[in-house]
Amino acid sequence: MNKRLITGAFALLMPVMAWAGEYDLTVDRVTIDTGDFKKQGIGYNGASPGPVLKFKEGEDVVINVTNNLDEMTSIHWHGLILPFEQDGVPGISFPGIAPGETFTYRFPIVQAGTYWFHSHSGFQEPNGAYGAIVIEPEGREPFRYDRDYVVQLTDKHPHSGDRIMRNLKMSADYYNRQQQTVGDFFDESGEKGFVATLRDRMMWGDMRMMKADIEDVQGFTGLINGKGPEQNWTGLFKPGERVRLRFINSSAMTYFDIRIPGLKMTVVQADGNNVRPVSVDEFRIGVAETYDVIVHIRDEEAYTIFAESMGRSGYARGTLAPSEGMVAAVPELRDAPMLTMADMAGHMDHGDMDHGSMNHGAMNDDTMDHSAMNQESMNQGDMDHSAHGGGMPEDPFYASGSGLLPTASNGGKFLSYADLRAQSPLFEEREPTREIEMRLTGNMERYEWSINGIKYEDADPIVLQYGERVRFKFVNETMMTHPMHLHGMWSILDVGAGKWNPIKHVISVAPATTVYMETEVDAPGEWAFHCHLSYHAASGMFRKIVVEGGPDSSVAEGEQSGKQGGES
Repeated sequence: MNKRLITGAFALLMPVMAWAGEYDLTVDRVTIDTGDFKKQGIGYNGASPGPVLKFKEGEDVVINVTNNLDEMTSIHWHGLILPFEQDGVPGISFPGIAPGETFTYRFPIVQAGTYWFHSHSGFQEPNGAYGAIVIEPEGREPFRYDRDYVVQLTDKHPHSGDRIMRNLKMSADYYNRQQQTVGDFFDESGEKGFVATLRDRMMWGDMRMMKADIEDVQGFTGLINGKGPEQNWTGLFKPGERVRLRFINSSAMTYFDIRIPGLKMTVVQADGNNVRPVSVDEFRIGVAETYDVIVHIRDEEAYTIFAESMGRSGYARGTLAPSEGMVAAVPELRDAPMLTMADMAGHMDHGDMDHGSMNHGAMNDDTMDHSAMNQESMNQGDMDHSAHGGGMPEDPFYASGSGLLPTASNGGKFLSYADLRAQSPLFEEREPTREIEMRLTGNMERYEWSINGIKYEDADPIVLQYGERVRFKFVNETMMTHPMHLHGMWSILDVGAGKWNPIKHVISVAPATTVYMETEVDAPGEWAFHCHLSYHAASGMFRKIVVEGGPDSSVAEGEQSGKQGGES
């Protein structure tokens, strides 16, 4: 008889958990207290976030999910490789879990690392339905640490997901609290001149867009493991220990820039897969991504974990300390970045605007084509990220001159996708059988998001053949950053490193860039492929993937089997 893991709020406090093969989860209405506000939400086993589920590579797990809500629900096991019927996407992999019913998930654990789970029904995930997964490897890990903590981030908003969606549809800038003011105009005029500033404002006005359109939803409180900045989640350590921090971005919409002032971080995993260690001062984590880092703390000081939103509108904060109650200084938010015309290049080149009055000569080809990268220069993560135009570091995964180009607060090393190398290849290197272009498209004014100009409900499924290797070309024609998530199969990010390209489950695509990934089509069935920004997925930036053939060719007829849950 399988042991059952004690879960719930008490389990979150346990320093060590027993490994078990069977779990019981309930989906419940809960009260979420951020320290800034309280709201009604959805959680697992009476809490949000839900319990940390611990699996062991090679075991078979059974998870009984009981729906205590008065609406349909589901759980998607984000990043896990499993049979498509167990993937948890209503309308694609199964019908969903009706109120009062218990659905039993059964699947083998064929991987190790840090992952997470969340509802794929409506806006239950941004309303609190998420939790963490930690999978112990069968063998030894290629790095050493003394203790580890999950650091699960989210952007908790006082409004419900449905209300946020309605407000965005009513006015796309409804939650934009960083719009430029008359005072900003005069400040910029003093720096650049009145005429140049007026021309710039008129150009953005003609496009009916704003430089501050970086975050669709502001006004949130950042949480770490369910605790707001004032509640201060704390992880304890002993001096001299190496502490592994498993960062998971479970936000609905927010990218975070993470640093621990006074400590270097060594990145050892990306999206659950081992990478060659990279020492950094700061890194950006996209929505739904995970990064595992190790910090070596030699003294008895407290250190602040500071997760600052990419748009600088909010932050999450926690503490590493040798004893409870110790705190460290909390940094001030940096100035909010602004989009540049470089970030708009993709939109202007492909959109439906009148380009007659626009000066394209100054923009050249800011859309990057990573297929033409010099592979030798990128081979071992030794690219020169030093000065590029005005002293800004170069990052091939941002448009040249982008306002979103990240820099470390202390002037040190900021992680780039270009730094990532797989610790060991997961697949044999081979040429892709074909390429599929996915243009990331949208209309901010109407708050509509799509792929290749077609929303999910109007699109045909993408049909793949079992056994092929497909190269996906993401062309971002919008001014937003999109974290693209393929269910059920790995995404091999092309950083120009050949067989050492990192293996991920989310690929972040910045404005006006072209990014490539390859996928070994080794999972028959029907899968979701979508932007993981909750309100973009719900607005149409979503596709169904159908994999034909394979060990069981009875699946995959290429027709939609019901209404998709509408959320990442």
